[in-house]
Amino acid sequence: MSRRALRRLRGEQRGQEPLEPGGLRLGPEAPGEAPGRARRGPERGGVSNLFELITNEESEEAVACNEERACSRLTEQDGPGNDEEAETGAPESNGQRCGEDAQQQDQTVTNLQPASANKPRKKKKKRKNKRTVAGEAPEDDDLEDIDSLLEKMEEPNGLLCETKSGVVADSRPLLYVEHRNLNAETELKRYFGARAVLGDQRPRQRQRQYVRSTWLTIPKISWPRYSKTGLAMKLLETRRGVQHFTFEHHREYQQVQFRFLDAVESLDPNNIVLLLQMNPYHVDSLLQLSEVCRMQEDQEMARDLVERALYSLECAFHPVFSLTSGTCRLDYRRPENRGFYLSLFKHMIFLEKRGCPRTALEFCKLILSLDPETDPLCVLLLIDLLSLRAREYAFLTRMFQEWEGHRNLSQLPNFAFSVPLAYFFLSQQEELSEVERSQAQERAAHLLQGALIMFPSVLLPLLDRCSVQPDSTVASHAFFGLHTQISQPPALTQLVALYIGRTHSLWKDPGVMAWLETSVHEVLRRVEASDPAVEESAQKRKVRYQSAPRNIYRHVILSELKEATAALPLEVTSQPVMGFDPLPPLDSITSYTRPERTNHPSNESTLSLFFRSLLPNFTLQGEARRDEAGAGQDLNQGVNRLMAAMRDMLANIQFQEPPRDENPEGDADWD
Repeated sequence: MSRRALRRLRGEQRGQEPLEPGGLRLGPEAPGEAPGRARRGPERGGVSNLFELITNEESEEAVACNEERACSRLTEQDGPGNDEEAETGAPESNGQRCGEDAQQQDQTVTNLQPASANKPRKKKKKRKNKRTVAGEAPEDDDLEDIDSLLEKMEEPNGLLCETKSGVVADSRPLLYVEHRNLNAETELKRYFGARAVLGDQRPRQRQRQYVRSTWLTIPKISWPRYSKTGLAMKLLETRRGVQHFTFEHHREYQQVQFRFLDAVESLDPNNIVLLLQMNPYHVDSLLQLSEVCRMQEDQEMARDLVERALYSLECAFHPVFSLTSGTCRLDYRRPENRGFYLSLFKHMIFLEKRGCPRTALEFCKLILSLDPETDPLCVLLLIDLLSLRAREYAFLTRMFQEWEGHRNLSQLPNFAFSVPLAYFFLSQQEELSEVERSQAQERAAHLLQGALIMFPSVLLPLLDRCSVQPDSTVASHAFFGLHTQISQPPALTQLVALYIGRTHSLWKDPGVMAWLETSVHEVLRRVEASDPAVEESAQKRKVRYQSAPRNIYRHVILSELKEATAALPLEVTSQPVMGFDPLPPLDSITSYTRPERTNHPSNESTLSLFFRSLLPNFTLQGEARRDEAGAGQDLNQGVNRLMAAMRDMLANIQFQEPPRDENPEGDADWD
């Protein structure tokens, strides 16, 4: 780039500097030339006309030649430097010496004259041109600056830093969500390869329908074209760096919601199908129909409907709503937000069944980040299993260390047993040093013994699910016996059944069983020695776990595990459970109410109800409120309409004759 272009970019013009005697002399005077006289010819260093500075545009080659000649003149005038080179016997190249001399000259000029904005750029440009002319590799400082800037840009994002021992230190927030891990195809490609996942489909197809790109799901071409549904999201407030959002239903979406509730009350799934044909992206209809398809064992259709619901919700996101920051909140008490929670949870369950635990773990962290304090769907009962299956042991141990102080995660059976299992798997990794592996083994043994003392009712059912027969010492001991399982509170029984039904397959490994056996015998020794921790744990079990909170019941209903669902209390199983809103909170925040239906079935007679069941379109004029003066006349008209309807019904009845057999004797041979 020429100097003139640089001046234009910086908004400067040449020739506006203060004029001094000899100020227009840009180059050194030639020997024997009169002072104050500019050199002429093609190699002149100054100009005789001030306006030539504006119109004259120097080329890069001319600048390089002038700088090379300046370097050669400085080399000739520098006597002491040449003598030193001769004494040392290590002469430098012309390009290097020229660069050093030019740098010294630039420093001298900057000390004598006021600093201008152009001169630092001239110095960098001279160094680059001289090194290029000398045939050396250009070592531009700008490249180093770019690398340093990129490093600074990556540091705030909290990238992973791998140490020499192989342990990955993650400086990001605990519930940080990565966009690339929300795509199940990324995990499947890592397991099976891109060719096995994508098959013969090409990523770029001509005449493909335009679909909006999203993070949560991949839109399918078979889906209906998306249009605005009346669903939106707004920002409520920002407190302490946390943004609180909520979905809102516009008037047209509210009308569809009312029709959906009528379809649910009709107990006919075909009514929901008809509603979806007119409104293909209504979230609650998609979730309810997905539940119907799951009951009919149509898992593919059920998963597709849930993904369509997620796509509809993501298209309604607020511009500042972030999936990855972990600082965006949604209140589950608002009915408009529950569809997003349930869609994420159902999608996570489908991902775990498809064999994508890493993607399911990312969705689990996303659900937990929306409301980490309340945890309305109680995903803490599932996040340990997904971490173990995804082999994210460092995340599980880090979560236990950071949240144990204020959330008491060790009081949940799943964390009490899964965290030592994660430490045991960490101790088996060869990337760790011997010291780190021994520390992980000690930590795993200590935590597992504490879990067995706190929850002794887990051992025998777990061994039974793993098809392992315990030895006589363990089976006959009262601490792990049947009395311990019967005497525990119902809420604890439900948590234990939920954990064993999910994670029993992780304990079938022979190495894990040998480690468990060692810890069980050590616990029996501590019980015989009357360890104080045994009595303390027994008192905690009696005081706690009297009744489970509502979010745990909601999680059990969504988990679809028979062992845990059978242990639900009567107050939960006696009320109807809807797939689009299971066990709504008791303190719900409603923004709009459903209008009351104007029906008066109590005024109808038994005969009228009978004909209404036969003819749904039959209506009796006397249903509405009427005056007493015209009651008799309306009744007569109603009877006449009823008789006319009966005549129409009898006239339309046709008896179909049975089909005649042309060959009554038959031509089949019977043995």
